[in-house]
Amino acid sequence: MTEIKFIDLFAGIGGTRLGFERACSELNVACRPVFSSEWDKHAQKTYLVNFGETPAGDIRAIPSEDIPDHHVLLAGFPCQPFSIAGVSKKNALKLPHGFYCEKQGTLFFEIERIIRDKQPDAFLLENVKHLKRHDRGRTYAVIEYTLKEVLRYTVFDRIYDARAVVPQHRERIFIVGFRDPRVAVNFRFPEIEDRGPKLGSILQKDVDEKYTITDHLWDYLQNYREKHRQKGNGFGYGLFRPSDVARTLSARYYKDGSEILIEQTGKNPRRLTPRECARLMGFPDTFVIPVSDTQAYRQFGNSVVVHIVSEISKAIIRALLQGGEICRNEKEYAKTGLFRGG
Repeated sequence: MTEIKFIDLFAGIGGTRLGFERACSELNVACRPVFSSEWDKHAQKTYLVNFGETPAGDIRAIPSEDIPDHHVLLAGFPCQPFSIAGVSKKNALKLPHGFYCEKQGTLFFEIERIIRDKQPDAFLLENVKHLKRHDRGRTYAVIEYTLKEVLRYTVFDRIYDARAVVPQHRERIFIVGFRDPRVAVNFRFPEIEDRGPKLGSILQKDVDEKYTITDHLWDYLQNYREKHRQKGNGFGYGLFRPSDVARTLSARYYKDGSEILIEQTGKNPRRLTPRECARLMGFPDTFVIPVSDTQAYRQFGNSVVVHIVSEISKAIIRALLQGGEICRNEKEYAKTGLFRGG
């Protein structure tokens, strides 16, 4: 059995890793994480508890030679500089966004550096849907040119709405690349079956009263929504029943929970619990949440939907394995560079 070595950059709490490992397991292919990186100390704590290792810190401070050779690079690089909400906020504050955001916007070029220096057989990147439209398409043009023309990878991209597998409307772009074009011809983005899940499938039965919002907050949210309704805006809270599909869970959910409030009979609506947020992102109930509610909301809002990553990862792995069949003997197989180092 071939062992696929992979690295997990901007790892967060490990949602991308979880999806990739699940794909390997379902295909009966051995895989081994050889490096992970995440700068946030709270996310590092969650990652440690669930995967038994603490990710390295800021990737900008880690030389390429300190990163082990690997076959697949996974990276959900920070999306805030490119998201609609992030751009709007930065514009309001007169702050730079996109590649001009020094803190997060240039992190794509760390991915470029590592791909250039380590030459993985394949990569999987994830970001917000708006990445393609940011700065009138110029941002994505730079990314695409870098991956295709500078790094010489064959590149594919597709936007998925996770509502097919979890009860939230969550559109994200996934970018897949292969170093060897003979491998790339075997890749197709998967068609994911629409399971039509509803919120009731992830809601807990007995929920602590602390998740019911206060009268003060409920009055504020209703007044805020009415004020914007009169102006013709659609801003405001989102109130949902078990038969509904929720809005996108965001990292700001910890502030007031307003984008996804659950209707309750005879009392104010409530926030989702951290466990419900985990389920909304496709994490299993065995996933441990060792941090405060505030940090948990941030972490799941910043994560990926595990099942989507898993399905795309299976397509990547199949392409890599099929690519090895191109060469008829061990010597020719080695020339492709696939799975070098065993």
